[in-house]
Amino acid sequence: MKNSKLSFREIREKQMISVAELARKAGVSTQTINRVESGGSCRMDTLRKIILALGYSVEDKDLIVGVNR
Repeated sequence: MKNSKLSFREIREKQMISVAELARKAGVSTQTINRVESGGSCRMDTLRKIILALGYSVEDKDLIVGVNR
């Protein structure tokens, strides 16, 4: 079993979802998605929204690079 983490951008691109589509699904701005994908900070609630919009559960957060809260 592969144990490497994926970044938000890698997950989004593998799912063939644009930044705008992910932002719409998560209920956040495209600027927020760009900031998070670039390693910037955001609120825990925003991280939760993005994780869920990508089809992951909150329990899967350890599989994603940059989610270390």
